[in-house]
Amino acid sequence: MAGLRLGPLLRYADGSCATVWVETSGPCTAEVRCADGARGTAGTFRVAGHHYALVPVDGLTPGTATEYEVLLDGASVWPPPDSRFPPSVIATPTDDDGMRVAFGSCRWAAPPAGGKDAVGPDALDTLSARVAADPGGARPDVLLLLGDQVYADEVSDATRHWIAGRRDLDRPPGDQVADYEEYTRLYYESWLDPEVRWLLSTVPSCMIFDDHDVVDDWNTSAAWLADMRATDWWQERLLSGLMSYWVYQQLGNLSPDELAADPLYAAVRETSDGTAALRAFAARADADPASVRWSYRRDFGRTRLLMVDSRAARVLEEDRRTMLDPGEAAWLREQIMDGRGAYDHLLIGTSLPWLLPHLVHDVEAWNSAICGGERGARWARLGERIRRGADLEHWSAFPSSFTALGDLIAEAGTGPGAPATVSVLSGDVHHAYVAEPSWPGRAPDARVSQLTCSPVHNSVPLSIRLGFRFGWSAPARALGRRIARHGRCDPPTVSWRRTGGPWFGNQIMTLTLRGRSARLRLEQARANRDGTNVLRMITDRELAPPG
Repeated sequence: MAGLRLGPLLRYADGSCATVWVETSGPCTAEVRCADGARGTAGTFRVAGHHYALVPVDGLTPGTATEYEVLLDGASVWPPPDSRFPPSVIATPTDDDGMRVAFGSCRWAAPPAGGKDAVGPDALDTLSARVAADPGGARPDVLLLLGDQVYADEVSDATRHWIAGRRDLDRPPGDQVADYEEYTRLYYESWLDPEVRWLLSTVPSCMIFDDHDVVDDWNTSAAWLADMRATDWWQERLLSGLMSYWVYQQLGNLSPDELAADPLYAAVRETSDGTAALRAFAARADADPASVRWSYRRDFGRTRLLMVDSRAARVLEEDRRTMLDPGEAAWLREQIMDGRGAYDHLLIGTSLPWLLPHLVHDVEAWNSAICGGERGARWARLGERIRRGADLEHWSAFPSSFTALGDLIAEAGTGPGAPATVSVLSGDVHHAYVAEPSWPGRAPDARVSQLTCSPVHNSVPLSIRLGFRFGWSAPARALGRRIARHGRCDPPTVSWRRTGGPWFGNQIMTLTLRGRSARLRLEQARANRDGTNVLRMITDRELAPPG
């Protein structure tokens, strides 16, 4: 009899349907039964010796929250009989209820050693404990995980020991993950955490990758990629990373209608073993990134989320370097402009911040210019070494894309049909802050904000903390302008100011959207003296006032 190996994860949910993802120990029929009579079934599919199902649940009633159970071949496997958590539910809020959108990134899931967590309390664990303690209280309507859900290049001691039992760690990639099986270990370590497992079973989630889901600084530059492709381990690592991302994260991002129209999903499910079809897909994505779209759109009533792939969709050649390939950029514009006026809030999820501290922005723009040959070949070689060493690969390191995104946001937020807010949601940089842009001679009607929240569970060295604090200061801005002049960089077409932060710690942000009002809350996970953890409010502010 098949058992439940991982999950359930409640992924897509709207007013009438949902999807629930599971991994099982063998082939079976997975079923979700809700207390109100809604239900769904799906047969498992197989990839690399593992069995999965994404169960569509139909017949849900808008404005309700119904408990559900998971059955495999008719035997109940969730909730566990000895669970200390409340029953998992599928909630279907209506437009009148508003939306609570919680988001963050960068969750290193290594278990605490000896009961002490080296990087402090996990914000997702702490959020889960709060929701479980008051199951009828306020909870997120959706959880956005903005990258680095797993760390393929920075494993825990337990995972390192497990890998050492499979292969020689003295051979590359050493104690980093090497193949699909090792990726599954990362997801088990992260999602079998009891608090996180229950939270993901009862709060819908949307996900996107960032670099550590594959490797630090993934797709920094064309030269970086050429060096990686010259190794004998990179190809397997990348294909396994993309395959596991598709199975564990991307499938659940899609609606039932999108899944029904997806030829890859059909091919994987129609064969006894979908490994070859999925591997061929990953190989095509590697050879021609523009042939695959990882970005996606979700509409939650009058809130539109566009989750943007700012890793795999890059054009890396120095003479035409962009964050998004032309097709991806056209898709983003089309999704923003489609039915403009039909949404009150536009959320643009991109793992990498668009607006950075001014000094960091100028250094990245300068580096892009000199790597492109603005100061000659010797400077270009030096620039590449600096780019890799200092992780200079955010939106500001792709100047034309930085400008294009700013112009698109200003256009979307101006004139009849403009939303009340446009929020760029990001992580990556292991701290949180709020920044607000302005355009000379142009004032969008929407309130535009860069909302950065990271990490959920990780750390940042003191030197980096001091650097980010200094990066916003007036002396840093003056220094940045001098550096940019050396690179002959054009001034940005948008200016911005920091209106909150920087805040350091394990944290999560929540946007509460109701009508055309928006409120932002940042909470940090803190340890109490009695050994319990709690989320403490750091800032609570209006982005768009009621009315």
